[in-house]
This record gives sequence, C-alpha cells and structure tokens, in this order.
Amino acid sequence: MTVDEIMREALTLDVETRASIAHELLSSLESLSESEVEVLWIAEAKRRSADVKAGRAQTFPAHESLARARASRQTP
Repeated sequence: MTVDEIMREALTLDVETRASIAHELLSSLESLSESEVEVLWIAEAKRRSADVKAGRAQTFPAHESLARARASRQTP
C-alpha cells in the first residue's frame, strides 16, 4: 500500500479514529534524533519543490501569505 493510499483510506475514518492515529504518529516522532528530523525536513522540502515544479502546488507571494495568516488569526 502506498502512502497516498494510506492517506486516502485514513481520511475516510471517523474523527476520533483519525485523532488517535494522528496522536500515535506524532508521538512516534518525539523519539527522532535531530539528524533524523533534518533528513525528514530535507525530504519534505524536495517533495514540495517537485510539486511546485510539476504544477501540483500553487505558490503565493510572502506578503499575501502573511496577510492571510493575520486575517485567519482575527477571525473567531
């Protein structure tokens, strides 16, 4: 089963089950070393860069992203 298949399947689960899975996955990351975390972030950056280059992700100027973030903090 691929990561995408696992994600699609997991997203069909009820909220309590998804929360439980998320908790377990996040807990498993707490034991990673700094170098392991760095490797994971580099892989994520490469994946995101590839998504942008392939047109699978949309980019926004920094000022626009910051404005959106500020606006979302003000909305209850």
